[in-house]
Amino acid sequence: MIPTSVAYHKPQTIEEALNLLNSLGDEAKLLAGGHSLIPVMKLRLNSPEHLIDIGKIKEMIGVFENDDYIAIGASTTHNDIANMPLIKERYPMISEAGGMIGDVQVRNFGTIGGSIAHADPAADWPGVLLAADASILVQNKEGKNIIKAQDFFQGLFMTQLEETDIITHILLPKEAKKSTYQKFVQPASRFAIVGCAAALNMDSDTVKDAAIAFNGVSAKPFRDSAVENALNGKALTQENIEAAATLAAEGVSILSDHYASEKYRKHLAKVYTKRALMALQ
Repeated sequence: MIPTSVAYHKPQTIEEALNLLNSLGDEAKLLAGGHSLIPVMKLRLNSPEHLIDIGKIKEMIGVFENDDYIAIGASTTHNDIANMPLIKERYPMISEAGGMIGDVQVRNFGTIGGSIAHADPAADWPGVLLAADASILVQNKEGKNIIKAQDFFQGLFMTQLEETDIITHILLPKEAKKSTYQKFVQPASRFAIVGCAAALNMDSDTVKDAAIAFNGVSAKPFRDSAVENALNGKALTQENIEAAATLAAEGVSILSDHYASEKYRKHLAKVYTKRALMALQ
């Protein structure tokens, strides 16, 4: 299908974008890479009168490091994130996730900010950002606000974002951890039927602090505290990995659709927990 007619705006700064967003109100939607919003517009499930294109705002593109954190601009593409040397070195799971998203066209145009604002339960970034203990920097006319990823994602296509908020950056702790992202792929869309992100802070051969997060399993991404607690203080042995993996997705409301039943998704969560942990041995 073809979207309805829409007025197109291309601000050059965050301030310009915020002014437009506030003046146009409910009639406007933000456009970054377009790979979440445009398909919905084609189906006419959303028909805004105005599009505000924030995809080329320079201050929202790229990766930088300061004394407090590593920041990823919200309009940085999946492909650029996947290939950033700093991200590859400090956060392998983020680099891996970026390289697994969609196809070449999607990775070259889609953005991390657009993806997490859409909050598709099968998207790759939410689970990875939870495992990274990331925060989301949001800006509106009143100022800036930092939201923990754990609090940002609230449900099926639901986030803490208000209508006049713009995601400007994703903030990552500077501490490097062993990490990986593993997923069971829906072959047509490349979305995750089950995705597991694992980040381990190691003390020699012992897991000092584990972060295990899932996307695709439930209506929103989640940290799996049962698996984390089973790993903390233990050596990363085959026996301990298998014991921890059996606990994956217990007590969670699990999605069921024509791609995978609830029972199959729960099984996959355990399988991909084990795969992720084995990749970090």
